[in-house]
Parts: sequence; structure tokens; C-alpha cells
Amino acid sequence: MPRARSGKVTHRRHKKVLGLTRGHHAARHQLYRTAHESMLHALTYSYRHRRERKGDFRRLWTIRINAAARARGLTYSQFIAGLRKSNVEINRKMLAEMAVKDPEGFATLVASVTGADPSR
Repeated sequence: MPRARSGKVTHRRHKKVLGLTRGHHAARHQLYRTAHESMLHALTYSYRHRRERKGDFRRLWTIRINAAARARGLTYSQFIAGLRKSNVEINRKMLAEMAVKDPEGFATLVASVTGADPSR
């Protein structure tokens, strides 16, 4: 029985790694060993950053809500506490969207929290 060689399998594996590292700089997408290391790091970073992205967006929403609330005379924490007290269940993503695209609606929310006139 002839000796089984792994040329085809190895070649495919190398091609797969080099394909995944397309766009990497210099030897990181040309030489298998460095490309493999680069690929492992890239996959680790992408996994970690998919989780970090959630926090990044929450921080962005908080900043937008805070800016819109301060324009109406409230701080972010006062606004969120008021929403909780008045049993308004709306998430930060929607609040931030309202603050940017629907300022009148956001003003009515602020008014419902403070008990003031919405045209303030």
C-alpha cells in the first residue's frame, strides 16, 4: 500500500488561512506561519470586540440622552430616575433615537418626568 501524503490537505489548510488573512499587512498575509498567528489574533480580537461593541453603544446612547436631557434642564440621572418613578419602560436605544430624530417626543417625555409644560 502506498504511503499516504498530506499534501492536498495541508495545501487546502494553508490556502484557507491565507484567505482569512487577506488585507493583513506584509508577511502577515503571505507566509503561512505568520499568517496563522495573525489569523488567531484577529479572530480573538473580533470575538472580544463583538462583546465590547454592546458597551460602546450603551455609552453612546447615554451621552445622547444626557445631552438632550440637559438641553431641557435635567441631568441624565434625574431623567432616568424620573422615568422609573413614572413607570415609563423605554430602553436607552429608543430614548437616544428619540433624542436625535424626534425632539418633540423627547420633550414630552421630559415633561412627563418633571410635570412641566412640554413647550419648555
